[in-house]
Amino acid sequence: MAKANGGGVAAALILSCLLLLPSASAFYLPGVAPRDFQKGDELQVKVNKLSSTKTQLPYDYYFLDYCKPSNIMNSAENLGEVLRGDRIENSVYSFKMRRDESCKAVCRTKLTSEAVKNFKEKIDDEYRVNMILDNLPVAVPRQRRGGSQAPSYEHGFRVGYKSKDDKYYISNHLSFKVMYHKDPESEDARIVGFEVIPSSVKHEYSNWDDKNPKVTTCSADIKIAPGSTTPQEVVADTYVVFSYDVTFQPSEIKWASRWDTYLLMNDDQIHWFSIINSLMIVLFLSGMVAMIMLRTLYRDIANYNQLETQEEAQEETGWKLVHGDVFRPPVNSGLLCVYVGTGVQFFGMTLVTMIFALLGFLSPSNRGGLMTAMVLLWVFMGLFAGYSSARLYKMFKGSEWKRITLKTAFMFPGIVFAIFFVLNTLIWGEKSSGAVPFGTMFALVLLWFGISVPLVFVGSYIGYKRPALEDPVKTNKIPRQIPEQAWYMQPAFSILIGGILPFGAVFIELFFILTSIWLNQFYYIFGFLFIVFIILIITCAEITIVLCYFQLCSEDYHWWWRAYLTAGSSALYLFAYSAFYFFTKLEITKVISGILYFGYMLIVSYAFFVLTGTIGFYACFWFVHKIYSSVKID
Repeated sequence: MAKANGGGVAAALILSCLLLLPSASAFYLPGVAPRDFQKGDELQVKVNKLSSTKTQLPYDYYFLDYCKPSNIMNSAENLGEVLRGDRIENSVYSFKMRRDESCKAVCRTKLTSEAVKNFKEKIDDEYRVNMILDNLPVAVPRQRRGGSQAPSYEHGFRVGYKSKDDKYYISNHLSFKVMYHKDPESEDARIVGFEVIPSSVKHEYSNWDDKNPKVTTCSADIKIAPGSTTPQEVVADTYVVFSYDVTFQPSEIKWASRWDTYLLMNDDQIHWFSIINSLMIVLFLSGMVAMIMLRTLYRDIANYNQLETQEEAQEETGWKLVHGDVFRPPVNSGLLCVYVGTGVQFFGMTLVTMIFALLGFLSPSNRGGLMTAMVLLWVFMGLFAGYSSARLYKMFKGSEWKRITLKTAFMFPGIVFAIFFVLNTLIWGEKSSGAVPFGTMFALVLLWFGISVPLVFVGSYIGYKRPALEDPVKTNKIPRQIPEQAWYMQPAFSILIGGILPFGAVFIELFFILTSIWLNQFYYIFGFLFIVFIILIITCAEITIVLCYFQLCSEDYHWWWRAYLTAGSSALYLFAYSAFYFFTKLEITKVISGILYFGYMLIVSYAFFVLTGTIGFYACFWFVHKIYSSVKID
């Protein structure tokens, strides 16, 4: 899924994915047919970006002085790939299917002082080279901790390494291993694995011929392994020869399961612990809601409905006393409508993205698919944003629906786009491939103005034409005075308390999501994420209802904004956790990279605030409607 790159804005959207089955055994994109190769067919290794978890700034492969093919061609890219910083291009590495090749020199390049500086910087920042063969990213085998025999892999190989005496060495020899699954009834075979072991080799030669490169350190009977030869130091004005060998190995792995290598997950127990922990929170809250609804409310409603005299009614205290003010439009009601509409848009995008993930459309094999899907879905969900904000605005008896529609169409996307633009400028200043090109930026603006904004207006028009929602009780002309509240019922305190439980329901899964984004891992456990998302919805709804009930019982009828902010305050804890994660788990040293991290996590938290706030608001809205339509009001 999303990897660490300049497109970290995807972080906010990752929360919107799911896949019911945690098993990865059938993870491949529906509609993409596997490719069959016959013996001798040409295989072209493609190169992707250089990536580092220390800087979070991806670079084009040819930013470093690697050997270039005569004609560099970009592979077809979707919007998501560009936003992620992927730049997939052809390379000088090509070989024949099922034909092993021993050490073969490909080309040489002379290192200038500028090239040496770049190589040393990238080695210091632990950059990795990402390659692709038949849509499979290259994997580097590594030894598991604790001596486990189960295979473990890293994504991409290191540009080079630094010795103890501060010398830099480049990985200039690649030992490829291609695993294939052969059709027993024909000569066809499918590629099911792509591994590489990098080495540093100081190649020697007498005469160099570009058309037929030959080196004495590279021949059929020489097997190059890491540390077996003199390494190639990164020094100015020296020639570096790049070479490779390739072996083909038959495998029992079927094509549909070939991504299992990259998706192996050994922490199922942690996820189950996370879900059980979250379910405990939900059960606790559900118990409280049930107690309020069944015991207190039904008893209250029965008592209120049996009161016969005005004197008895006046003696009563609690939530019924504010019936004449509970549906009074709040302060800044227009802004509330805007944020509720935006939350509906975000919720719709999340839900449909989940359905796509269920169907397997957003598996990691479809690079950039998740980002593309979410951007497009956000645009088309503008219809529901406009509809819900206009419906609420009409209920508040507002008349300037066009102004509210404009705010709905521009406020949230405008703030996110402004932050994204500033971050993109910083990435561009670092000459990183993670910077979104002007053309793509223009396409995003076109999607926003050309499709999203008109759809918000269409939704608003339809919503405003519908009859207004009727309040179950009449609103008094003169606002009731609110009695002095206890310290624990003060807005700031109850709002901050309300955000703890929704955050508590998701924070363990959040760790894995942040790891997938910022530590270059694949995230595919959408089954767990789906369950956690459902728990999040229930938790947000229930904590808001509970706190709303306590608020009304203390005769405070300003519940509209309080309901939104109670659930939405979980975003504060999310941002605080992301700061904790930054200082404890990441090794980011550059100031620019730190700004990028916190900039993108600010977008994540803002989006989370809008999503959870809207869930809490609608839950409270339903609850208040329900209880006040159940009592008789004279």
